[in-house]
Amino acid sequence: MQEKILFEVCCGCLEDAVQAEKGGADRIELNSALFLGGLTPSIGTVEAVKARVSIPVMCMVRPREGGFCYTEYDYETMCKDAVAMICAGADGIVFGFLHEDGTVDQARTADFLRVIRAENPEIVTVFHRAIDVVPDVFAALDVLIELGVDRVLTSGQRASSVKGAETIRAMLAHAAGRIDILPGGGINAQNVKALVESTGVKSVHASARSVRKDTSVCGNDEIFFGGLIDGKGVPEDEYKVTDALLVQNVVRALEA
Repeated sequence: MQEKILFEVCCGCLEDAVQAEKGGADRIELNSALFLGGLTPSIGTVEAVKARVSIPVMCMVRPREGGFCYTEYDYETMCKDAVAMICAGADGIVFGFLHEDGTVDQARTADFLRVIRAENPEIVTVFHRAIDVVPDVFAALDVLIELGVDRVLTSGQRASSVKGAETIRAMLAHAAGRIDILPGGGINAQNVKALVESTGVKSVHASARSVRKDTSVCGNDEIFFGGLIDGKGVPEDEYKVTDALLVQNVVRALEA
């Protein structure tokens, strides 16, 4: 029998999580602010998701955009957020700590693991795509393996997992079963089968989102509630939601 390839869906709210499970996802990574690469979700969101879905929920702990070298204030917040999410039922915690030079901050990672394992010794630990900007990905893997991190999310240090497939395959070989390598970035129903076959990974991570309109902000085109990029506001009359059909399409491609 063919081994099942697990599909983790990146979600940004309760509805996303419900639609991901409806489409056949095996696991959820729960965030807020996916436009910024994913930030810490609210405790209310974690509680609501855990009450509505039965598949495992990995919760992002990232207090701000703009890198992974955190201040003492950021770190204090991250520890409290992680403990609160574990108390709310999180099955795993997703995080990443780097030095200013982009190398893994081993001391802070070790301390963070101590904090969350004190709350739940069985909590799943995931180092996120901060690993995609380290100067030596194999040295970074060795650090995470030594610390006992369960999984690392990566695009193979390229813009997409498809482009980074060769590095992902090399990371998998280097890990040799000591840490799970989870490819994520640019994965969809059209390329997922080829990616799995070319890398040998046992799980994949992707968003499966479609656009929904909200015209409530269209009455005054001078007003922007978010930031400006090149003098223009990010479109505020639309947002993306997880689409159960798109999730199902990836699941079917994996089963093919």
